[in-house]
Amino acid sequence: MNKTELLTVAGFAISLLFHMTQTAACPPPCTCRSLGEMKGLHLDCSSRRLTEVPALPLSTKRLYLHNNSLTWVPPGALDSLRSLEEVTVSDNPWNCDCHILYLKLWLEDISAPSLAHTRCAAPAPLRMKPLSQLTGNELGICKRLFPIKCLQFFWRDLILIAAAVMTLLLVAWALKFSKKLVCQLNLRQCGSRG
Repeated sequence: MNKTELLTVAGFAISLLFHMTQTAACPPPCTCRSLGEMKGLHLDCSSRRLTEVPALPLSTKRLYLHNNSLTWVPPGALDSLRSLEEVTVSDNPWNCDCHILYLKLWLEDISAPSLAHTRCAAPAPLRMKPLSQLTGNELGICKRLFPIKCLQFFWRDLILIAAAVMTLLLVAWALKFSKKLVCQLNLRQCGSRG
């Protein structure tokens, strides 16, 4: 085998190995297609009756999750997809409560078109409302989790500052008292020697 044939076989083997590792990383319910060497993966997970987002390969460039049974996405589940260029998540029964906040914020950063086409399925007052138009006041229980009024922060901060000042005053008083005590002990020792 000459040098050219050896390089051709080695190149083919590396290409085959790359394709196999990309295919092996494909989640079972989805279909994956390579977008060429070093360009990433096209992942089609649409219409698979998914109830949760599967573990996705880091090299995902195009992700299609539309027309499933997804109601929410766990926080951080999509953060590792740094090379993602296209995503669709519409036609899922999204439950627009506190848990949808992660998906909303993630889509705002990644894909405004997908955000615009994603609609709430529940609760009833938000049914068919686009996720992009969802406000913090409509997230119900989130109001209790995230303080909205600045006054709440003011009082909390004021109490923390007062506690810190009191602690510093107590420490200063304790240091002063300990110095007096040390001086008195030193004087007594000097007086008992003389």
